[in-house]
Amino acid sequence: MPLLCRAGTLVIGPDQPLCIIAGPCALESVDLCVRIGETVGAACADLGLPYIFKASFDKANRSSIASKRGPGIAQGLRDLSTIRRRLGVPVTTDIHAREQAALAAEHVDLLQIPAFLCRQTDLLIAAAETGKPVNVKKGQFLSPAEMKHVVRKLSEAGCTDMMLTERGTFFGYHRLVNDFIGLGDLMEIGPPVCFDATHSTQLPGATETSGGRPERAPLLARAAVAAGVHAVFLECHPDPAAALSDASNMLPLHEVPALLASLKGIRDAL
Repeated sequence: MPLLCRAGTLVIGPDQPLCIIAGPCALESVDLCVRIGETVGAACADLGLPYIFKASFDKANRSSIASKRGPGIAQGLRDLSTIRRRLGVPVTTDIHAREQAALAAEHVDLLQIPAFLCRQTDLLIAAAETGKPVNVKKGQFLSPAEMKHVVRKLSEAGCTDMMLTERGTFFGYHRLVNDFIGLGDLMEIGPPVCFDATHSTQLPGATETSGGRPERAPLLARAAVAAGVHAVFLECHPDPAAALSDASNMLPLHEVPALLASLKGIRDAL
């Protein structure tokens, strides 16, 4: 039996529709998040694609101590609950510490483990023990094969619904590089695989904040869907330059519906 990831009423995995996980990077105002979620959600509904709204209450891994991080866990989780109710779709967010797992699980449908924390045993165990599905981003410093250890930790801690996300690996000139041979290896581990198209365009260390090449995100997303991934992760914003976080690699919101239509076409062709 193939492994699946069930988030709310959605099922992600083989023989399931391509799932879209999208939203702003950091959690901004409820009204802005609902605007983003309604736009993406309507496009997904028209195409028959399941949709999960994503935003982070705290961007804890920033290049500068002065970087804007979001509203924090208390206000952020209240806002995510409101957004989930208004949109009527599952939501996901990052957690960075084990004590955040149980709190976040009360308000979201899918817990996300950031790439830099994917090996943190206590964090993985705490996420698994909530009973919620867990999406782990592959660290840029890990080979795809090493993610089997992450899967084993989650499984041994009682997690039955999980997903792995590829978001590029470090390379020698301040650019993330996507290894599509490795993407195939990641899919062979077992859990469903998500491809993070926008973070994959980051230019880490380019400035005090990460740079980006968001114009390449559609290319990468199309290639990943053609390769057979089960979900695609996109960060988008009506005005990326004004976004609280990751302004340099988010997609303009108005470009997302057409991209989703092309991804659906590729998936159908498979």
